[in-house]
Amino acid sequence: MIEKEDINAIVKDYTKDKISIGTLGSHSALNIFKGAKEEGFRTVCICRKKDEIVYRRFSSADEVILIEDFSDLLDEEIQERLRRLNVILIPHGSFNAYLSMDKILNELYLPMFGNRKLLSWEIDREKQRIWLRRAGLTIPKIFEDSDQIDRLVIAKFPGARGGKGYFLVNSPESFKAKTEKMIRNGHLKREDLKRTYFQEYVIGVNAYIQYFQSTLQDEVEMLGIDKRYESAVDGIGRIPASEQLQIDLNPTYTIVGNIPITLRESLLPEIFKMGDNVVRVSKEIAPPGIIGPFCLENVITDKLDIFTFEISARIVAGSNVGIGTSPYAYLKYGERMYMGRRIAREIRLGIEKNKLEKIVY
Repeated sequence: MIEKEDINAIVKDYTKDKISIGTLGSHSALNIFKGAKEEGFRTVCICRKKDEIVYRRFSSADEVILIEDFSDLLDEEIQERLRRLNVILIPHGSFNAYLSMDKILNELYLPMFGNRKLLSWEIDREKQRIWLRRAGLTIPKIFEDSDQIDRLVIAKFPGARGGKGYFLVNSPESFKAKTEKMIRNGHLKREDLKRTYFQEYVIGVNAYIQYFQSTLQDEVEMLGIDKRYESAVDGIGRIPASEQLQIDLNPTYTIVGNIPITLRESLLPEIFKMGDNVVRVSKEIAPPGIIGPFCLENVITDKLDIFTFEISARIVAGSNVGIGTSPYAYLKYGERMYMGRRIAREIRLGIEKNKLEKIVY
């Protein structure tokens, strides 16, 4: 495993006034690059040829490194080029989705903003449960096997798949019938079924809370809230119920976008408490704990109970809705603050205080 001392040695050789911020061209890269440039950093985009147009059109990347596949980030020549550019990597959901966690922990010899050990907790749903429970959060009931299903549950699969292939079932029989249909339609592979995660489906409003743990200022900030717009489940409401029954719909939860939310103010004390407790436990399970952005994914019921069903230990795509406009970031900073810029500001603060090693791992 890559040791902290290895990363410290790389950072020590960096020219501090020429630090660049880099990431894979995907997910929340525009957010990250815009924030970096507003804080005075050069930006480096590692992207596939088919995605290059995005970063060229928005003039967000000062340097583009083209690759065939995201896994090419692990190539030693690519890594050496990034080290010469004094790059600090910002992880996002595509790191979890397309790179082996084993390789991130053992082969990615680049300074990464945040605690890379916690990314392995994020991709393991059982570890997530342990983390959230120890933090005192309320989580939905989990079913170990499809034979135990006795209520409405959502069937999920490993990794940051953007909801692809998720579906609802309410009995062992409906699970068997729906999986066969999903496989036929190409939404699932049969081998996926061995790793199905069954979670009670709580009825309520989804609210994804975007936090930032400032290691340098020892404070947990709340910078934004969003909900997801999911296809085809959010489109089903446009079809009359009679037609839904006739065409035997089996909606999925693939995320196509995000919508900003402001919560009623009476919920905010609990929201802050949840973030503080998650950070506290993170320091126990993977010292030094969370560094930078994280997100708690919740459902809020009509009784205003908050159920947390997932945690993301890095920037989430939902934070893109707050670029320059988040009311919570404005309340905190009084300026055009958002997650990408907040990341860059923490890095700039680390450079200015000569404490960069405290926020890169």
